[in-house]
Amino acid sequence: MTVAAHFARTTSGSRSRPSRRVLLYAGCGVVAVLVLLTVALTTGEMGMPAGTALRALVGVGDSGDVLVVQQFRAPRAFAALVAGAGLGVAGCVLQRLFRNPLASPDVMGVTGGASLGAVSLLAAGASQALIPLGALAGGLLSALLLGVFAWRSGVAVTRLVLTGLAVQAGLAAAVNLLIVRFPAELAGSALQWTTGSVYGRTWTEVWGASGAMVAALAVTLVLHRRLAVLDLGDDSAGALGLNTSAARFQLLFIAVVLASLAAALAGPVTFVALAVPHIVRFLTGPPTAVSLALAGLTGAVLLLASDLVVQHLLPVEGLPVGAVTATLGAPWLLVLMFRQSKSVHRSHA
Repeated sequence: MTVAAHFARTTSGSRSRPSRRVLLYAGCGVVAVLVLLTVALTTGEMGMPAGTALRALVGVGDSGDVLVVQQFRAPRAFAALVAGAGLGVAGCVLQRLFRNPLASPDVMGVTGGASLGAVSLLAAGASQALIPLGALAGGLLSALLLGVFAWRSGVAVTRLVLTGLAVQAGLAAAVNLLIVRFPAELAGSALQWTTGSVYGRTWTEVWGASGAMVAALAVTLVLHRRLAVLDLGDDSAGALGLNTSAARFQLLFIAVVLASLAAALAGPVTFVALAVPHIVRFLTGPPTAVSLALAGLTGAVLLLASDLVVQHLLPVEGLPVGAVTATLGAPWLLVLMFRQSKSVHRSHA
C-alpha cells in the first residue's frame, strides 16, 4: 500500500459527514464567539447598546463611540480570538505528536523563548511595536534549540519532551535574570508582558498576526494526514513509507509557529494550549482534521472569555489575562498528572 493510499484511508473519517455532536459543538462555539464579542464591544466604563457598538465597529455613529470600539475594545477582543485559536491548535498538534496529555508550548519551551525575545527588546529600549516580533523570534529560537539538542537521538518522543523542559527552564532563568537587572520603571512592564496580556493591542498587530495565523493553520490542516499516520506509531508509519523524523519536525515546527504567533500577540498565555485538546476530545470523540478546527474555535472562546473575566469580574485593575489562565491551569495540571499516574499504575498492574 502506498503512503498516499494510506493517507486517504486514514483521513476518510475526516472527509465523511460530521456527526451531529460535532455540528452541535461547532454551532455552540460560533454562538459563544458572537456573544462574547458582543459583550466585549458593549461593556466597559462607557456602556453602549449592541446596535450602537456594531455600527461603531464599521465607523458609523458618534465619534466617541467609534473611537472606543475601534481603537480599544475591538483590537483587544480580536487579539484574544486569534491568539486563542493558535494556542488551541498548537496544543492539539503537540499532544498528538508526543502522545502525551501534558504536552503544550510551555513544555516545549516556546513560551520561554517568546518571553526572552520580548524582554530582551524591552531591555534594549526598543519600541513597543517591535515587542511582538521579538516574541515570535524567541519562540522560533526555542524550537531551533530543541531541534539541535534532540537531533542525535533520532527525534525520540521522550527525548524531545525532556529536552523541551530543559530548554524552557533555561530560557525562564534568562528572563528572570534580565528582569532583575531592569531599571525599576521597566520591570513592571516586563513582568506584566511575561504573564500574558492582550491589553493595548493595535489593528496593525492584529491583522499581521491574523494573516500569518491563517497561513499557519492552513499548513497544519495539510499536514494533518501525516499526523494521522504518526498516530499509528513510528514503526507502522515507517513501514508505510513515511519519514517519521522529517514528519515530526515539520509538525513540531508548525506547532511552534502557531504558539509563537499567539505569544507575539498575547504574551506567553498558559493553560489554553494544555486544556483545549482535552475539552475537544471529551466532547467530540477521537481526533480528526475537524478536531483541529474545533480546537481553534475552543481556544478562541476560552481566551476571550478569560479576558472578559479579567476586565469586568475581578476587582484587581490591570490584571493580565495570563493570571486567570494560570490560576485555572494549576489545578487542571494536577488533575491530569494524577490521572496519568493512575493509568500508568493500571498498565503495570
